[in-house]
This record gives sequence, C-alpha cells and structure tokens, in this order.
Amino acid sequence: MINAAVGFRVHSGWSTLVAVALEGRQPVVLCRKRVKLVETFNYDFRQPYHTAKKVSLEGGREFIATVRSQAAKLAASALREVQTEIKPAGYCLLAAALLQASGRPLPALEDILASHALIHTADGELFREAVAEACARCKLPLARTKGKKLLAEVAQLLGLGEPRLQKQITELGRPLGAPWSQDEKFATLAAWLALRAPAKGLRAARRAKLA
Repeated sequence: MINAAVGFRVHSGWSTLVAVALEGRQPVVLCRKRVKLVETFNYDFRQPYHTAKKVSLEGGREFIATVRSQAAKLAASALREVQTEIKPAGYCLLAAALLQASGRPLPALEDILASHALIHTADGELFREAVAEACARCKLPLARTKGKKLLAEVAQLLGLGEPRLQKQITELGRPLGAPWSQDEKFATLAAWLALRAPAKGLRAARRAKLA
C-alpha cells in the first residue's frame, strides 16, 4: 500500500479536506472534500459560542459540548469515507495535518463569553479541536502547523523558494478545476508536510493501523 495523508483547513462549521500521496517526491491529490461539521448548517450551530452567549452559562456549556461532539463525529465519518475511497487504488491513509490559528490558549468559558473577539476565536478553535479528536478516533497521527508558517516550513523542507512552491501548488490544482482556492492549497501543503515526516513515524503509524 502507498502512504497517504489528509490535510484540513477548518472554518466555523465546515472544513476543506484534501488527501495526498507522493509519486516520487511530488504530491498527487487523491481526493478533496468540503466537510460539514454540523448537522444543521445555520448560524446557531456554526457559531456555537455566539449562541451560548444568549443562554445561561450552564446551558451554553452544554450546547458547546454538543456541537463539538457532533463535529468530531462528522469529521471521523469523513475520514473513514476517504479511507474507503482511496483503498481500492492501493493507498492507505496513515497521517493527518491540521492548520492551526496563531492565537493564544483560550481562558474559561465565562471569560470567553465576555469578549466578542474571544468568541470568534473560540468558535474556530472548537471545530479544529473536533477534527483533532476525529483523527485520534481514526488512529491517525496528527501534525499541527500554523497557517502563517506553513509555506515557509514546506519550502524549507523541500529546499525550494516560496514563489516556486506557490507556483507548483497552484499548477497542481489546475487539472482538477475549481475549487482550488487557498483552502485547498493549504490543506494540500499541510498533508504534503505530514507525508515528509520521518519514515520511522510512518512505520509506527502503519503498525498502529494494523493492530
């Protein structure tokens, strides 16, 4: 089986997902998806901390926990779909990568709800952490990379200039057609970075998958 990795770029209530393998040293896109992380795709569920502010503290805490649990379940289901989709072609999903925000750790819930800026941050963080939980459920080692540093990290690893790497990742999506926005590009770069992890780590991941 050929090693593959999946990259996520998460938004409030949904995520871009791209699965990537390597042919030689070059990435190949196996599939791409827009994954819904809420069953009811409306403002209340996509912005759970905003919704929590409108109710009691305990009610808000319960609502947030419900949305996060649901998001982890939906993300895990999407990962299993990818695994099923790529397996007949000889690929095995062995790693995942998640684009992180560059913010600081969040305070207690009551402090979050007292700050409009923190509420926005917490909404995004909830869905990123739900994706991380889904990767753990699917026994996929997860690499976390800050979006602002991603291009530089991949360029340094590959020994390429950033402009050349940007051009290469843009050209990679041209045969696929739309959508190939920054979401897809960054998810692909993150998955590519995960695939370039040391062989020892990938062998350990394979043993865990087979256990």
